[in-house]
Amino acid sequence: MTENKKPVVFIGGPFKGAVDSETGTLDMGLKNRYLTLISLYEESGWEVLNAHREEGWGLAMVPAAACTGRDFQWMKSCDLFVAFPGDPASPGTHVEIGWASALGRPTILVLEERGHHAALVTGLGDVAPSIAYLTYRQGPEFLSSLAQATADMAARIEEIWPSLASTT
Repeated sequence: MTENKKPVVFIGGPFKGAVDSETGTLDMGLKNRYLTLISLYEESGWEVLNAHREEGWGLAMVPAAACTGRDFQWMKSCDLFVAFPGDPASPGTHVEIGWASALGRPTILVLEERGHHAALVTGLGDVAPSIAYLTYRQGPEFLSSLAQATADMAARIEEIWPSLASTT
């Protein structure tokens, strides 16, 4: 990554299964989670890629082929993938986690505190060295933990992100 380019984070997590059928919009609790993460990264100078926001929080859903192609391009171009695997599991997010590990993308997986997560997700760090895990807890402590996890990831892979460790 060049020093003039903003780092790019792709934020993923449950979406289509969490859209309220009556309002056509994402569950407010999840929306607030994503908005919090988006704000944290944008305020730190990152470019944020996020399907939830891109698709109007559910009001502007795109067809399957369009979202699949877009998300795969985002995965190939991002510097960091941050995702909530979901509980219950989000099938689309699990596909993205697979892409991230296959492409060697640095990834922070945010797990539910009392969640039930697939063994292939919780064990992924044993085969994909650029995976970190963080437990989600609502509140400012979580944001501090996420900022620290991002800085720690940058330090671990400094050869990929030569100037990132000093910007987070």
